[in-house]
Amino acid sequence: MTALYLIRHGQASFGKADYDLLSEKGNEQSRLLGESWRSAPDKIYSGDLLRHGQTLEHFLLGYQGALSPVTLHSGFNEFNHEELLICYDSQWRDFAKMAAAISKKPNANKRFQKEFALALDRWISGKYDQDYKESWSQFKKRCISALQDVIKQELTARKLSLITESNQHANHICIFTSSGTIAVIIQHILGLSDEKTLVINQQSRNTSVTKLLFSENNLNIDYFNNYSHLTSAGSDWVTFR
Repeated sequence: MTALYLIRHGQASFGKADYDLLSEKGNEQSRLLGESWRSAPDKIYSGDLLRHGQTLEHFLLGYQGALSPVTLHSGFNEFNHEELLICYDSQWRDFAKMAAAISKKPNANKRFQKEFALALDRWISGKYDQDYKESWSQFKKRCISALQDVIKQELTARKLSLITESNQHANHICIFTSSGTIAVIIQHILGLSDEKTLVINQQSRNTSVTKLLFSENNLNIDYFNNYSHLTSAGSDWVTFR
């Protein structure tokens, strides 16, 4: 079976003008992950958000191994959190201003999580799909389609390798993505409800690794949300957002 590793990006810059930038901690989290990596990736896929690319960049700095081919795939991008917040409350149109204001208040992270949870609930309800460029159901279809695309490509390459007696298929594939995408893929495999999928999303740590195993007829989860590379470095490195 082929191992497929879903890697969540490092900590982003909440409260800054550009959330998509990794924080300094996010850069170091990514480097720590690369430093701890043992299974040489044969292929690498990445969403095309800035935080995905920066996570990959610092992962490779820590890994210091041979560079595998990198394929950008927007299907692994996260949902647009700014759009969700704006549709929930128009004050979020100035995201940087609102984020900066909340970050200065006590329990800033809890305040933001409460706002974001309400925005998520509105989105997944399906009652307001016309308000969003990408509805919850469309997001789920995009994520699963991206996963199936990678699996199909690899299974095709494996068949060609058998015919040509070459060794062009991959045994270890890394995908740099986001927590929402990972949660939806787990939902797809386990048949979870939307509510339980949101719980999975909330439990995901930055730079955590979720390992899938697949073959021609099987797709399974080996483990979810492994962040031992962070706990080994100290509990202060473990972050949710």
